[in-house]
Amino acid sequence: MSSTLSFEVFPPNTQIGSEKLFKTLKELQLMQPDFISVTCSNNRQTIEETTLKVANYIHKELNVPTIAHLPAAYLSQAQLAELVTQLDQIGIDQILALRGDILPDLPPKQDFTYASDLIDYVKKEAPHFHISGACYPETHPESQNRVEDIKNLKHKVSVGCEQLITQLFFDNELFYHFQESCYLADIKVPILAGIMPIVNRNQALRLIKTTNTKLPRKFLAILEKYEHDPIALREAGLAYAIDQIVDLTTQDVSGIHLYTMNNAEVAKHIYHNTKNVLHGDIKAG
Repeated sequence: MSSTLSFEVFPPNTQIGSEKLFKTLKELQLMQPDFISVTCSNNRQTIEETTLKVANYIHKELNVPTIAHLPAAYLSQAQLAELVTQLDQIGIDQILALRGDILPDLPPKQDFTYASDLIDYVKKEAPHFHISGACYPETHPESQNRVEDIKNLKHKVSVGCEQLITQLFFDNELFYHFQESCYLADIKVPILAGIMPIVNRNQALRLIKTTNTKLPRKFLAILEKYEHDPIALREAGLAYAIDQIVDLTTQDVSGIHLYTMNNAEVAKHIYHNTKNVLHGDIKAG
């Protein structure tokens, strides 16, 4: 059984960042990903200027399937209807429905409180759209417990979510427990494992500061030992991510979704070290 491989990129805020991203995308195209997803942020820039612009390039210029992220909390019904129409006109019929982060200085709109509200609306208005949703192997940070979290996830699937993509994690056992919980709850959609390679100290420190992700002893030992050795930290971080992917693939994970951080070299390194594991002879050429 082969696993899919997909990438996530984000629209940068600067012209230099945008130029780098389009170069990165051309390199990602060569790895024949099953799709590339494009994030959006709840900043003052519009989704049309960021997410849709990049998704359009991936779809039309690179001819790679793409998924556009849409945040429920900051979209009105009229805005969502317009975005769905625009995606349809471009030829993109895949979205990743998110609630999105709530910003302290920007009150959310009231049309869609949760990702499931957005999914329900899109499925009724444009039933041909394929909708993915986010999930948390370690439980959503705002859920009271795992039972409530799985219940909410089941509702998301019942209204039309057809694929789940996990937030990043570094302990595969947590993913396997989560996967089992979904199976027992009769959640039968594919679950793609979100993997983020940690390749520099600043990235590691930001991760520790901003997430509640469990960091296994083996992972913490890498950060501690190579904290002041950038080259060794990069090598060890890549090796850790590759080890995660190999383990997940041996357990027949539906797919690997690589959080690239717009870094083509990292994606290429991981691709070349896992492509035969992921795809066997399918894409080994």
